[in-house]
Amino acid sequence: MAENHDKSMMDNLYWWGIPSMFRCPLSEPCDADIALVGVPHSTGNGTTERDQHLGPRAVRNISSLQRRVHGSFGIDPWSISRIIDAGDVPFPKANNNEHCIEQITNFFKVIDDANTRPVSIGGDHSITGGIIQGLAKGTITKGEQVCFLHLDAHTDVFTKVDHFLGAEKSAAHWGAYLPDQGMVDPSHSIQIGLRGHPRTLDWLQPSYDYGYNVITMMEYRQRGSMEVIQEIKTVLKDRPIYITFDLDCLDPSVAPAVANLEPGSTGFSMDEAVELIHAVRGMNIIGGDVVCIMPTKDSPNQITAMVASAIMFEMISMIAEKISTQKRKKVAS
Repeated sequence: MAENHDKSMMDNLYWWGIPSMFRCPLSEPCDADIALVGVPHSTGNGTTERDQHLGPRAVRNISSLQRRVHGSFGIDPWSISRIIDAGDVPFPKANNNEHCIEQITNFFKVIDDANTRPVSIGGDHSITGGIIQGLAKGTITKGEQVCFLHLDAHTDVFTKVDHFLGAEKSAAHWGAYLPDQGMVDPSHSIQIGLRGHPRTLDWLQPSYDYGYNVITMMEYRQRGSMEVIQEIKTVLKDRPIYITFDLDCLDPSVAPAVANLEPGSTGFSMDEAVELIHAVRGMNIIGGDVVCIMPTKDSPNQITAMVASAIMFEMISMIAEKISTQKRKKVAS
């Protein structure tokens, strides 16, 4: 027993040992229920400093701090499911955004073929487009379209021009081109936390035109969390759910090192964001990502990297719990 406690103590020291995502073994997705993936890509968001590709390394380095049991769920996700670190998506042409998106798609098709659910750390928000191209209408979704639980300060449904500083499948476009490809069902997807002072007054219109369910930060404050949580459950019920979490949905005091800060209005607290994510607990979560961390802008205590890993931990725990429940039911039957 003492040896187990000693190991647990050492595993929780982020500065000890060889880093892997949450101390998980490096392995192939065919060996796992959940694959943790680094997507070190930053050429899909050209208006900000391009160091978002450093996100996976920053989170991998400190993620052992989050190798814990889930107190409120009453589970140890690491023991009830097989979770591996699948490594990073390779980008031999890192400055070519379109090539990188295809690299992401091919990487995640392998994960989907293994019937393994991915939880990823970016990277800018263009990675979501590549990931969904690899998952939609595939093995995990059982041929269905993907439905988003999307927490963000921005819509990422950019339709005014067909590129973003030359990047076509950019961090601003994935919310539009994925429905255009028939891979995402906007009518059963929901965008929450949109805020700030936009460049145009019609900035939300593309989301409405595509049929997304939209809840701005102002609407969230007016309606209250319980009403919003009920809408999440209604919109996403019985659907293949993908959680995409842009760290800029959080208040800058919570996550200061993000690519597109919106300091003009208050973002989510950590408790508020986690509560919204938990709205899909027990549902069919096919995967998730956390994006837009900028490690070179982080506080000396690496708080934004810690926040990113904490959000990943919530996704991992919900997926692990669901998989474990399904396995028990299968054995019982």
